[in-house]
Amino acid sequence: MLTLARVRSTVRDGLVSLDEYVAAMKPGQEAIYTITGDNLDVLRHSPQLEGFRARGVEVLLMTDPIDEFWVQAIGSYKDKPFKSATRGGVDLDKITPPEDRKDEKSEPPPAKLASLIAIFKLALGDAVKDVRSSDRLTDSAVCLVADEGDMDMHFERLLKQHRQLDTMSKRILELNPRHKLIERLAATVGEAGASDQLSEFAWLLLDQARIIEGEQLPDAAAFARRLSTALERGLSAAA
Repeated sequence: MLTLARVRSTVRDGLVSLDEYVAAMKPGQEAIYTITGDNLDVLRHSPQLEGFRARGVEVLLMTDPIDEFWVQAIGSYKDKPFKSATRGGVDLDKITPPEDRKDEKSEPPPAKLASLIAIFKLALGDAVKDVRSSDRLTDSAVCLVADEGDMDMHFERLLKQHRQLDTMSKRILELNPRHKLIERLAATVGEAGASDQLSEFAWLLLDQARIIEGEQLPDAAAFARRLSTALERGLSAAA
């Protein structure tokens, strides 16, 4: 019956079969990548897809609630495992990038990126499972992903909406080391008073990632306060 399945994807206008997907897999690609959600347009603009798009890797877009269940039940197709694009274990480095993007990974990360990540981890504490550098982001500064052993993020939200889950898993916050904002924040590490400001930015970026995922902010007032302070500081510096 899987040969009859047809799904939307990130690289085709029409529907694609699993056979067509497998036939078009890139060198080094070992899995059938999927992303699930409620809205097709929202899925197409998910930051988690940026790295796949940069490498020309097709991702199946699944918007029917039943997709969450049959993909997990089947597990694989023609010895190719299904893997969520929103999981932290995705290794895009194994997939050969297009010729015009092969030089992008050669750029070194910011010198103080490790220190910035350490400050973010300390500031966010138990609000996240981890903070780490990302190889999946090309345009966005941050995104949230599920740990490899945790449930898919959309699946968890679906279960919680139907009162089948009380507590959701903590997410991993991934930072884009080549984003101008992350580079600028890393450059301020060690400056006088920078630690407190970077802690505030950690929460701002976490809330930004939550908003992109369609999640409700646990403290919207704190987000608004931090955003106003950051804007005021930016305007003062520009004056």
